Amino acid sequence: MTAQFGEKLIIDGESHTMMTQPLAVYFELSGVKPEFEVSNTALWRGYVGTWEVLRERLYLLKISANYTDRTSAKLEDFFPGYPDRVFAHWYSGTIRIPQGNIVKYVHMGYESVFEQDLIIRIMKGCVVSRDIIDNNYGVKV
Repeated sequence: MTAQFGEKLIIDGESHTMMTQPLAVYFELSGVKPEFEVSNTALWRGYVGTWEVLRERLYLLKISANYTDRTSAKLEDFFPGYPDRVFAHWYSGTIRIPQGNIVKYVHMGYESVFEQDLIIRIMKGCVVSRDIIDNNYGVKV
């Protein structure tokens, strides 16, 4: 598999690329399997989510995708009544945000290694911790 485009995350007013797919968890839990157009081998899932951490809560702001019939996907297609943002209450897990220069490129998924990773732990949509891992030494900073 080709290295994949990351999702977008706005945190502390800054935009980052995250190497996690919280929306995939929603699709799995809900049984929804949207048929998105796959226009690039670096985007097998067919979409990019734009997310925000605001007041220590994770929100989905936007889905950038086209269906196979070429119509644009909208947030409200999956979350009726929520056209602008939805609280990600379904997501519990870890969000990985690579930081710094790439140390080791791996042409598969999200396997490349960067100087550091910001690790955000989420429980039912709420941030429970943030840690920075120094990948040169494998320790928390």
